[in-house]
Amino acid sequence: MPLFRGLRFLTTVNDLRMLPLEGVEVAFAGRSNAGKSSAINTLANHTRLAFVSKTPGRTQHINYFDFGNDRRLVDLPGYGYAEVPEAVRRHWQTMLGRYLAERPNLIGLVLIMDSRRPLLELDRRMLDWFLPTGKPVHIMLTKSDKLSNQEKQTVLRKVQKEFVDNEKVTVQLFSSLKKQGAEETETVVGQWFEAIEPEVTDGAE
Repeated sequence: MPLFRGLRFLTTVNDLRMLPLEGVEVAFAGRSNAGKSSAINTLANHTRLAFVSKTPGRTQHINYFDFGNDRRLVDLPGYGYAEVPEAVRRHWQTMLGRYLAERPNLIGLVLIMDSRRPLLELDRRMLDWFLPTGKPVHIMLTKSDKLSNQEKQTVLRKVQKEFVDNEKVTVQLFSSLKKQGAEETETVVGQWFEAIEPEVTDGAE
């Protein structure tokens, strides 16, 4: 069975001290309304696994989903929201930054960007937090169905060019509406887990 098809909700937390101690995890992050929840639902072939909201900042917690075999998907709060109090925004940004930079269980980051507006300031900040860890990043350019074929290729090449010297960063186009790009994401994330499993086994011995 495809990796994401077995995904199920595990728990939700709002404090880094409450994060699970066991398992390895891949985080999904992105600006509010970039299509992160829709992407997770599409990958899992489940319409309501991750909550989809039209209100920026609605998802305020870290949500954990389980693939099985101690492998987790972590749905991080959307960033770039405007309709929340400043104190709440600072709390989320501090929590996200610490999680990305310090979480030992985290093996890779899937960064969701609206293909019509990629690599905005806060997207780059997320990358600044995470890239120094040396762990892989996979950028999903969502809502690609809203672009012409020429525009799709232009934005894909533009983002790929930004990271041409960093083999840890991969980029793809994705459309939840058209259900396009799921196999590519599945392959990338599956390879991350496969690469880490020997290390986990060795550590257990």
